[in-house]
Amino acid sequence: MNLKEAFRFHKKLQSLMDSAANILEDKRNITQTKNTYMRSKVVADAEDEVTFEDVPDPEYADKIMNVAEFLIYLLDEKEKLSKAVMETKKSLPIDMDSEVSLNSHRQVIANHFRRMADTRSYENIFYNGGIGYRFNAEGNQVSYKCPVKKVVTINFDRNKVKKMLADLDKKSDSVSVELDKCLINYEVNYEPPFDVNDSFANVFEKYFTQN
Repeated sequence: MNLKEAFRFHKKLQSLMDSAANILEDKRNITQTKNTYMRSKVVADAEDEVTFEDVPDPEYADKIMNVAEFLIYLLDEKEKLSKAVMETKKSLPIDMDSEVSLNSHRQVIANHFRRMADTRSYENIFYNGGIGYRFNAEGNQVSYKCPVKKVVTINFDRNKVKKMLADLDKKSDSVSVELDKCLINYEVNYEPPFDVNDSFANVFEKYFTQN
């Protein structure tokens, strides 16, 4: 498999591990609560009654130790795949992890610059938007309405921001192309034990059928 397929399978393993962990974390699957109504303690000829609380998952409740073992198996496979990916990364012409992180930062900064470049200066007049005060003929202070002129002006060099944005986009695109080449062209020495599209139930059954 190539790097792209390896990363996809890595996500699949994590998804299966999460599903197995959810089964183990469900208290209904790992404990059994039995209530005994001891009626005979009160009435001599009465029969005791036993009830159970919290019905467990019917598919896996009686296979909890199998699920635990399966989780360890998935973890082992994830470790194998991670080591194989790490070996492949050593042969890449670029530091993939660093470049992915840097490209993410480039795109975030580019979005900031893009919003700046889209910002425009403008002005508006809001009639009766302001209040002033004066004294009337009787000498009393009274309020009156007045227009408000609002002027918004950008305080940065738009051309420089556009140039920095263009440089960031160009660099980000260039790195993305190189990363795509690495994902497609470099092989990982790992043989997946099941298909990436298999369901949890299918992988679980296959593992215990083969082992």
